[in-house]
Amino acid sequence: MFLVFDKQKIYAYLIVFVTVLSLFFMAGTIKTEDSVETSAKQEKLLPIYNVETKEKKVALTMNCAWNADDIDEILNTLKENNVKITFFIVGDWIDKYPEAVKKIKEAGHEIGSHSNTHPHVNNLSYEENIKEIEESCKKIEQITGTKSTLYRAPYGEYNSTVIKSAQDKKLYPIQWNLDTLDYTGLTGEEMWNRLKSKLKEGDIILTHNGTKHTADSLDMLIKNIKQKGYDVVRISDLIYKENYKININSKTKHILLYKFTYYK
Repeated sequence: MFLVFDKQKIYAYLIVFVTVLSLFFMAGTIKTEDSVETSAKQEKLLPIYNVETKEKKVALTMNCAWNADDIDEILNTLKENNVKITFFIVGDWIDKYPEAVKKIKEAGHEIGSHSNTHPHVNNLSYEENIKEIEESCKKIEQITGTKSTLYRAPYGEYNSTVIKSAQDKKLYPIQWNLDTLDYTGLTGEEMWNRLKSKLKEGDIILTHNGTKHTADSLDMLIKNIKQKGYDVVRISDLIYKENYKININSKTKHILLYKFTYYK
């Protein structure tokens, strides 16, 4: 039996084969490029640093992760100044100082989650971030009877996984745009020098308990803020709960929350 090869037919088959193979690889390349482009277009999830508002109010926040030695003094100062603020509390701190948590709640202040163990959350998976949030919120609710609606990640860290974890648990992720640096041991005067020229409507101010001078400087800081015409409020009294967006302000480069209106 003999096989007869037609050179023209073989040549034609080769052309078809090469063409099909080329189209296959081109399709794969196009798909990859499209995926990269789509991924690049995805916006990074952001927390709330400050709020766009015309109302003369700023939110004072206090992180609780160390000791509770100064809580009574802090609460007395807040009461004397008729001010309610937001405390972000670590779950481990709740375990150690449940009575302090009760006092904070009974004084009318707001309590948000500051994670359960204060880890570097950017190194955690989505599931691990969820666990940190759930455990801390569970402890807050057990002590106060109120569900937390706010979350502040430890160390000011965040990425899209961290923010999505908070949002999926129905919490507003809160950062700050003014830092007193009280944890470095600054005096009250030094803290105020950091704030006074920058203070504006919608600011979120960061402080900590358990530092060297926060408790003995708090009265002065609050009075100075009020003297500039600002009300000191809780986070929930400052942020928008609906019809809002979080974006980077093109002028100031600050990540802020602003309200928008739907037009019919």
